[in-house]
Amino acid sequence: MNSRVTKISAFDQKYMALALRLAERGLGQAWPNPSVGCLLVCSGKIVGRGWTQPGGRPHAETEALKRLPRKLAPLTAYVTLEPCAHHGKTPPCVEALVDAGVTRCVVAILDPDPRVSGRGVERLKAAGISVEVGLLSEKAEDLNLGFLSRVVKSVPMTTVKLATSMDGCIATRSGDSKWITGPAARARAHLMRAEHDAIMIGAETARQDNPHLTCRLPGMRDRSPVRVVLDTHLSLPLDTHVIATAAEVPTWMVTATETKVSRSSLFEAEGVTVLRVRRGEDGMLRMGEIMSELARKGITRVLVEGGQKIITSLIRAELVARVSWFRAPSIIGEDGVRAIGALGFEELGMVRRWRRVSWEQLGEDTLECFVHGD
Repeated sequence: MNSRVTKISAFDQKYMALALRLAERGLGQAWPNPSVGCLLVCSGKIVGRGWTQPGGRPHAETEALKRLPRKLAPLTAYVTLEPCAHHGKTPPCVEALVDAGVTRCVVAILDPDPRVSGRGVERLKAAGISVEVGLLSEKAEDLNLGFLSRVVKSVPMTTVKLATSMDGCIATRSGDSKWITGPAARARAHLMRAEHDAIMIGAETARQDNPHLTCRLPGMRDRSPVRVVLDTHLSLPLDTHVIATAAEVPTWMVTATETKVSRSSLFEAEGVTVLRVRRGEDGMLRMGEIMSELARKGITRVLVEGGQKIITSLIRAELVARVSWFRAPSIIGEDGVRAIGALGFEELGMVRRWRRVSWEQLGEDTLECFVHGD
């Protein structure tokens, strides 16, 4: 995807790493656009910095350039994604970089969007700007996996969040699940919500737990994701938290195509957006269609918090990119509610392997993050 990097120094590594940290600030806020970071450096001094703003605009390059005290030279731009080269709601970022007198541009990864896809780099080179592509590309791809997945695969990146006992249970046999993990783990989960565009649960989880599905960390209450609830028949009561507060926090209900319009109108009157997809042979909503519809609406990163049927269906459909597993030092037993249902494997050779990429201690609990091992 990217050309090999040459002429790269330790300073380049440092500045691109800082640009990636800037890009992290936009996660969960920049959709439908990617979250990009831009750092401007002149003679070894940082003179401008920016990241994609909420809603996807202004872009990172524009934000960094407007912080320049004056026109400087030589000026190097470190950008985590290829600058856009097309006219949209704003002028192309490549033109802004050219007009600002940038003499060198270091790009982490190319943009697969057909409107860009190498054209940004070509325009910079045509203007006489030295361009390097591929610095810290793996980290940049990981950071923008959601955007890349939406553009290339037409589905968002899906992360399944599990909070279980040591033996993989999410609740006791009566359904009691508050709280399996402690305060530190729950705070970390709220940060994950802020870093995703949407949070998804099924109707059973909404009915059983009646969650708010918001980010309630101090100073981050405005970073709650879109709430997506899968409800085949729109059977949830209208006083369910996610419905009653739809005017305050965006709420999308996904239902079957045959659900009566008169029923969906009741939810829409509460401020809910109703999406319709077909059901599969098992009677459940088709997960592939749900994810495609979310991508079509601009969603790039989805955090799935339950319940068991939703998570199992997503795993079966091979739509899960990451698993974030919070585990408490407790054992519930065989009669508890398992996090994941039957997958129908007959042989170990059929089981997909996952690779652990991080481990974290959170009070008495642990957090392990996994990605596909292939």
